[in-house]
Amino acid sequence: MRFLANENFPDPSILLLRDAGHDVRSVRTDHPGISDQQVITFAQAENRIILTFDKDYGELIFKGGITSPPAVLFLRYRGRDPKAAVALIHDALKAGTILESRFTVIEEEGIRQRIY
Repeated sequence: MRFLANENFPDPSILLLRDAGHDVRSVRTDHPGISDQQVITFAQAENRIILTFDKDYGELIFKGGITSPPAVLFLRYRGRDPKAAVALIHDALKAGTILESRFTVIEEEGIRQRIY
């Protein structure tokens, strides 16, 4: 999959996703300091799913009237182990979770989605 890791997404998790064969770009590395709207524009241009711990993307997409990114994966996992966050993503993918055109919230307790 093609992901765009927001600035708050940890580098060790990015490396683990890359090691698993995913194409992951990092906002922190490629475009540090850009706004959330610019992150969405970058994701649209490269057809990437945004990985984030920032709930503001939901506000932008559903209340801000902006053109939506391909998808957003909002992780509500706050642990310190980068493997756990990646495991949550992989579990969602293995379960066949459709990500495109959805705001997906992944928690240890489960997955919630809203289509846009």
